[in-house]
Amino acid sequence: MTRMITQDVIEADNAKRIADLKADYDHLGAQLARRGVDIHAIKAKVSAYGVAVPSWGVGTGGTRFARFPGAGEPRNIFDKIEDCSVIQQLTKATPTVSLHIPWDKVDDLTGLKEKGNALGLGFDAMNSNTFSDAADQKHSYKFGSLSHTNAATRQQAVDHNLDCIEIGKALGSNALTVWIGDGSNFPGQSNFTKSFERYLDAMKAIYKGLPEDWKIFSEHKMFEPAFYSTVVQDWGTNYLIAQELGPKAHCLVDLGHHAPNVNIEMIVARLIQFKKLGGFHFNDSKYGDDDLDTGSIDPYRLFLVFNELVDAETRQADGFAPMHMLDQSHNVTDPIESLMNSATEVSRAYAQALLVDRKALEGYQDGNDALMATETLKAAFRTHVEPILAMSRYEAGGAIAPISAYRASGYRAKVSGERPASKSGGGGIV
Repeated sequence: MTRMITQDVIEADNAKRIADLKADYDHLGAQLARRGVDIHAIKAKVSAYGVAVPSWGVGTGGTRFARFPGAGEPRNIFDKIEDCSVIQQLTKATPTVSLHIPWDKVDDLTGLKEKGNALGLGFDAMNSNTFSDAADQKHSYKFGSLSHTNAATRQQAVDHNLDCIEIGKALGSNALTVWIGDGSNFPGQSNFTKSFERYLDAMKAIYKGLPEDWKIFSEHKMFEPAFYSTVVQDWGTNYLIAQELGPKAHCLVDLGHHAPNVNIEMIVARLIQFKKLGGFHFNDSKYGDDDLDTGSIDPYRLFLVFNELVDAETRQADGFAPMHMLDQSHNVTDPIESLMNSATEVSRAYAQALLVDRKALEGYQDGNDALMATETLKAAFRTHVEPILAMSRYEAGGAIAPISAYRASGYRAKVSGERPASKSGGGGIV
């Protein structure tokens, strides 16, 4: 397997930390044993968990106002998956990459798949882009794509999604995520009912092109780039879409795509209950769809989401098999470092949720003991599970301290010398 960072660098950094890690792991193991929890069983589940990284996430993001290019930015999808492989090599928590078309479109799909195999990476859900115009497309998406008033524009958007499916089939993917920026900026600009009808008709055409073993995920977002209304604005509309399309259609939950103070964990529970939870885009939010590093603002909310996921996993909920992916914009940090941090935070939330005493929680819920029910959750959330995460990485050949090992490797300086600096200072994401 091709390694972008020599294993010697990782082992040298690990050697400085392994004694302390073993002591911390044993100490935590003793603590958990007193609670009736086997630390090795928790570690085994954490080791088996993985979250996909977005190909676009390894480039420097931006705002609507400006973008400040970073050193050594990837120039193409081959550079991107090299960066993604660094994240997997160090964290052992990101075995797959999610591509965005046309940003990542190449003619040599065989070469791309072989490159992924060589780097030890698989390909997660495909993502279509009909929220911006490609250089060679005939019809503009300025006023919509799958819900556009013009039939030719809608067909163009449908054909693009079908093309994404074909690309995904060649790479070994088995899912398509569809997010559209369609909506309106002024009252009266669009007919709410007609635009949704057009969207459903277009999605049904895409659905017909799905292979039998594929899923399609619709993604909701309450605002941006449309600021008065969006066609797929909330989880209720998203659920209606999934129901309307059929059994291969599911809802994708992006943590930043909700109104302020919405109870996201309850939305997750509802979608699990009705077998329509397709997957996640993990990030964090302070004001809106901020695409901040996962767990950087509200780690407790992330834990509460995973509490619902572990609850479903534990009771083996029917139809429960969500896909997990990070979706972030890194404006002031090294994207590789942010994605490593976020992968760790997602794994941390999963480990903490595994520690919830579910039998006790159920008893407090049935007995209407509100205080002890919430304290049961807090007891798991307060547990310092870092030794579990670090030992899982170490035993898999990863880094005990991924960011430290990454910086010691000099990888960013190396690729900065190989990749020409980007000249773009415009707004928007990569």
